[in-house]
Formats: sequence, structure tokens, C-alpha cells
Amino acid sequence: MYSSIEVSASGLSAERLAMDVIANNLANVNTTRTPEGGAFKRQLVVFAQKQETPADPDFDPLDSSSQNDPASSRDGVQVVGIASDPGPDRMVYDPTHPDADANGYVHMPNIDVVKEMVDMIAASRAYQANVTAIQESRSMGNAALNLLKS
Repeated sequence: MYSSIEVSASGLSAERLAMDVIANNLANVNTTRTPEGGAFKRQLVVFAQKQETPADPDFDPLDSSSQNDPASSRDGVQVVGIASDPGPDRMVYDPTHPDADANGYVHMPNIDVVKEMVDMIAASRAYQANVTAIQESRSMGNAALNLLKS
């Protein structure tokens, strides 16, 4: 029971960070100057499966047969890092903007507000699914304890 709660808790933590990164992207949708220079670059969260390595010294994580072995327990998700989206900047024609180039174009962040909102909804639903999974694990544990009391 505790391992299922740990898996869901790792999902909660990862999705919370994803929502924070999306909120940061939305907050910087019009940022044309950054300390690194240039327009703000959209940030992406990179997830990976968290995995405990069994005590078996012959365990090979790249071997698909060992990944199906029940001895290798998977315990959730982890954030590997936050990467910058390599997509091109949006070019907006505004010769009056202080950051306009010689042709009057401004390099705007490569952020699509609609895509960010869709990603935010997906992260929010994944977060809620993990909360529900934790609640169900808890109720199953309570039901098991009630059976023992009877």
C-alpha cells in the first residue's frame, strides 16, 4: 500500500513542478530581454521513470527482460531536468518597440498561450488523478484494518 502512495506522491511532485514551469512560461510570454540575452525561451519539464535498482549485480536496466522482472520495482516518476524549447522565436513587426531589429521585427518568446493552457489542464488533471489514487489507497488500507477488527 505504501509503495502505491509513494508512486502517486512522486507524480504529485512532478506535476506540481510542471504547473510551476507552465505558469513561468505564461508570465514571460512578452519578455523580450533576458539576462542571457534575447527573448525568453519556453521551458519544458523532462520526466523519467524512477526505478530502484535491484541488488542483483547482473541487472541490466537496458535489458527488456529484466524490466519485466517483478524483482525490479518501479517507484514513480522523477523530473530529470528543465530544458529550453529549441523552437524559433516568434517574429513580430513593431518598429516602435525598443528591442526591434533594423528591419523593425521584435524577437518574441516561442510561447503559444493556447498550448500552455492545454498543458496546464493536462498537468492539473494528472495531479488530480494522483490525489484520487492516494485517497483510494488510503480507503483500501482503512477497509483492510476494519476487516481485521471484525
